[in-house]
Amino acid sequence: MRDAEALRGRIDAIVIGASAGGVDALSILLPALTLGLRASLFVVVHLPRERPSLLVEIFAPKCALHVKEAEDKMRVDPGTVYFAPPDYHLLIDKGPQLALSIDEPVHFSRPSIDVLFESAADIYAERHMGIILTGANEDGAAGLAAIHRSGGVTIVQEPDSAQVPLMVLSALERTPVDFVLSLKNIAALLQTLAIAGVAAESTVANR
Repeated sequence: MRDAEALRGRIDAIVIGASAGGVDALSILLPALTLGLRASLFVVVHLPRERPSLLVEIFAPKCALHVKEAEDKMRVDPGTVYFAPPDYHLLIDKGPQLALSIDEPVHFSRPSIDVLFESAADIYAERHMGIILTGANEDGAAGLAAIHRSGGVTIVQEPDSAQVPLMVLSALERTPVDFVLSLKNIAALLQTLAIAGVAAESTVANR
């Protein structure tokens, strides 16, 4: 377990994975975040492959942060939420920039949480965190383990608060986890990073 205060000023990226119940969970988590959060956020939600995603349309009006659907070779900006498009794996590449892939599904899923998390571990190492939310399969457990091995921060939604707990239970079985929290408390933890970002900007401005 880690001290939340120790995370201030050292998180550049936050990767989030969700499946069944994920839109409801993200509707609590993402709107709670403010512009002071300087980390970039990357989100995989398991969606039907044959339909366009409406995640940007759903979340852009609710969120203070910028919200975008990921595109291949898109530059990564701080304070921005990137959603994986349907039927593409989302990866983070050197730059950092985004990459999309049509490689085989993982755990019957494309986009896959594991693919996103493992690429984030390669790029950001100890300067990022992974969050597993509600879902109905085991996608994300291996990816969260990769984040732990890289020195990143691991967070899992409390199983009792998950609409479908299989995904979070699978993650808890596979890897040591730094925080097991309700959605409200995950948001509060992320807000400590936002407060740190505002404080850092204020310090620079006053020099």
